[in-house]
Amino acid sequence: MATVLSDPSIERSRALLQTIFGARLGREVAVRLWDGSEIPAPDAPFTLFVNEPYALRAAFTPPLDANPGRAFAEGWIDIAGDVEAALDTLERSVARLSKLALARVLTLLARLPRAPRGEEAGRARLRGRIHSKARDAAAIGFHYDQPLAFYRTFLGRELVYSCGYWDEGVTTLDEAQRAKLDYVLDKVRLRAGQTFLDIGCGWGGLVLRAAQRGARALGITLSRRQHEEAVRRIAEAGLADRARVELRDYRELGDLRFDAVASVGMVEHVGREKLAEYFTCAYRALRAGGLFLNHGIVHQSRDGRGWRAGDDFIGRYVFPDGDLVQVDATTRAAERAGFEVRDVENLREHYARTLRAWGENLATHREVVVDTTDARTERIWRLYMAGSARAFALGRMGLMQTLLGKPRADGVTEVPPTRRDLYR
Repeated sequence: MATVLSDPSIERSRALLQTIFGARLGREVAVRLWDGSEIPAPDAPFTLFVNEPYALRAAFTPPLDANPGRAFAEGWIDIAGDVEAALDTLERSVARLSKLALARVLTLLARLPRAPRGEEAGRARLRGRIHSKARDAAAIGFHYDQPLAFYRTFLGRELVYSCGYWDEGVTTLDEAQRAKLDYVLDKVRLRAGQTFLDIGCGWGGLVLRAAQRGARALGITLSRRQHEEAVRRIAEAGLADRARVELRDYRELGDLRFDAVASVGMVEHVGREKLAEYFTCAYRALRAGGLFLNHGIVHQSRDGRGWRAGDDFIGRYVFPDGDLVQVDATTRAAERAGFEVRDVENLREHYARTLRAWGENLATHREVVVDTTDARTERIWRLYMAGSARAFALGRMGLMQTLLGKPRADGVTEVPPTRRDLYR
């Protein structure tokens, strides 16, 4: 009788997982390997799928800001269940490794086969000078020009792709996004009959809400698909006399002036070198005495360096050219442009909850997501949302709503002396 030889990669992968996870393996971590064998853990919040003999080597060799995400995107590894819990468990497990255990991990990784070489599908490949108008348009198009049916699966009725506001009594994503739209407009104290500008307007949710409240609103975006849908929604709502959306760069506002301005989830795409120009353009577009609300993600680290998308997972597959600075960098740039900082509020817990709601919707409509895009895109966005939710929950990222005033010559900015009007 012939002897059946076992696959040495199976035993090495098992040993590697045991070294990394320790006592958590089989208790907090369940595993299924490519040959169908399992390490069961009935009460574990997730199951790690190791789908190829080279999967763990591909995932856990440097650069670690890119390779685990690439392995996930390629489907070499996958996670069923709570992805956020999986990321947390992995990070805590790696952090506790001794030098001896780390050396064993590296030895076992080196004894696993290498992943096949090949072109990475779905990766951003931008050309030209960073944050030039043409490259910014390409970066925005890469992320936001997914099929509208894909975004509808998780964003909710308002099609708002930014942090919701989970006010008291708010229990659903749609309620949180409507509350956020009103909260933004309340903060800039927008009144019926006034003019309003939304820089980076997405599919037009804030523009529509401003028009519903009696303002005359303009939204600008670089995404052609967002522009098309926003125009359609405005017409469907019968608000074309008070609302419009244009394909326009924020640097091309010219002499347009508005009573109030907001930018929600757009400053992250500007780039730190362009912050001065961004705030100068917003300052020029706002009338004296008016208010500008800048709503954006910031990086919260002690080193103060912030984070730039590069050749990491987010830069490759999600937000090419994205740039998160510390909150003081945005306020300094705003003040140099002439703005006065009137209020700063961190809504990071709101964004963690919003991302978790999006993740739940993505999971619920997984088949539709795959049908409208592909399985690779579904995996990328599942990982991106879980990782982002965790970063907000841990305070590694913040969501700052910074209210800025453009004082008149007499020093007056039209903002009430308290926040009381916001909480009526």
